[in-house]
Amino acid sequence: MADYLDDLRLAHVLADAADAATMARFKALDLKVETKPDMTPVSEADKAAEELIRGQLQRARPRDAVLGEEYGVEGTGPRRWVVDPIDGTKNYVRGVPVWATLIALTEADGGAFQPVVGLVSAPALGRRWWAAKGHGAFTGRSLSQASRLRVSGVSRLADASFAYSSLGGWEERGRLNGFLDLTRKVWRTRAYGDFWPYMMVAEGSVDLCAEPELSLWDMAATALVVTEAGGSFTGLDGRPGPHSGNAAASNGLLHDELLDHLNERY
Repeated sequence: MADYLDDLRLAHVLADAADAATMARFKALDLKVETKPDMTPVSEADKAAEELIRGQLQRARPRDAVLGEEYGVEGTGPRRWVVDPIDGTKNYVRGVPVWATLIALTEADGGAFQPVVGLVSAPALGRRWWAAKGHGAFTGRSLSQASRLRVSGVSRLADASFAYSSLGGWEERGRLNGFLDLTRKVWRTRAYGDFWPYMMVAEGSVDLCAEPELSLWDMAATALVVTEAGGSFTGLDGRPGPHSGNAAASNGLLHDELLDHLNERY
């Protein structure tokens, strides 16, 4: 088994630098925000954080490629870092502390790049989660001060907590009825949104979560944390990993039921 611990240590260094940059501009009254062609916002902090990460990767891993939300793909080869400098930009620009920098290392495997290192850093919440393939998932302040993550053992929908981002995307894709049916069968629902539900699945405090439309940089890091914590992470089509353009994550025990409901069309 490949040892990705040096890459994981580097991911922490990258996250430390990004955290300092993003926190320095969080709630700044003069924060500059633009609208991208897809009508989503991007702040100067998004761009600065990605530029910072790319610069450090160029020095530390010059042979690796990088794919980022703001500046696309650069480089070629079997190893590719995937970066979302601020997941939850809408929260960031409104002063809501639920946002994070997502950093993943992926390797070419079977025609796709699969995550082998994943880190999620939410400095405004004072939280960080990470995983390396084959080494488990953890949360804490640092590699030396961490506790292992494990998904829940909840095995009935009636006892499960389900997290999601919003209703609009499900309706647009003709999946709203199945989604609503699921919300009626579970014990609890909450719309936490973005990266956070996946980390709560990994922690065992939430049992199910899903989103109808995502990009690879939204999922590469979170997918590995969930699976290394013992959970399941697939697309709505059931394909394992972060390559389906949407996501369903669970403790594994409830995954088939989660997919059955979200694929209902009537």
